[in-house]
Amino acid sequence: MKKNELKPWQKKAWCIPPEQDAAFVCQMEEILDIYEQPYDPPGPQVCVDEMSTQLMGEVRDPLPAQPGKSCKYDTAYKRNGTANIFLAFEPLSGQRYTTVTDHRTKVDFAHYMHALVDEGYPDAEKICLVMDNLNTHHKAALYEAFVPQEAKRIADKLESHDTPTHGSWLNMAEIELSHLRRQCLADRIEDKTRLIHEVQAWNKKRHDRQAKAHWQFTTADARVKLIRLYPTLSM
Repeated sequence: MKKNELKPWQKKAWCIPPEQDAAFVCQMEEILDIYEQPYDPPGPQVCVDEMSTQLMGEVRDPLPAQPGKSCKYDTAYKRNGTANIFLAFEPLSGQRYTTVTDHRTKVDFAHYMHALVDEGYPDAEKICLVMDNLNTHHKAALYEAFVPQEAKRIADKLESHDTPTHGSWLNMAEIELSHLRRQCLADRIEDKTRLIHEVQAWNKKRHDRQAKAHWQFTTADARVKLIRLYPTLSM
């Protein structure tokens, strides 16, 4: 290996879609068609995703910032476990709903969906969800957290659409989580209480700026620019 060459695990990972894959393009076009729909308050388009973050405490006090010099942290730190951040993003309105949990299980997802339906969108007739196809992202999770009547009530408010495998770039909530990681989680956060505070502050700042998303990539674009992903038909 040449000097200064990155090791394989240090290089940036990419989601590389499969070529000539009918299942991929079918789900991709479904998501792209959703993003072309106009704003509809009774049927909001909401992208959902989550990410784990490590909680790290200091073992030595940082050196305080001075004029012309930033605060300096020691390379050593204390591991305080992990926490999970759920994020729902409505690109056409700029609304975001974040929740910090200890874990990211099916039950955690079910309770997040419950809050999204009853607190985030109590007046919506049907929430159009865009999510990746993680094994916890299913309406069946509601039946592991609530009695059948309650699980069915929540499930009836949700219309789920999965992004294809290797197509997480189609989920705008993943883009928002990338902003969150850079803008909110750059410094060490030692416990869940501090994490909740930081995430809520970030969420408010994004809301105050009315930061919406203007998705430009359409199904028509995909059929030209991503033609290699479409099956080749034999006549």
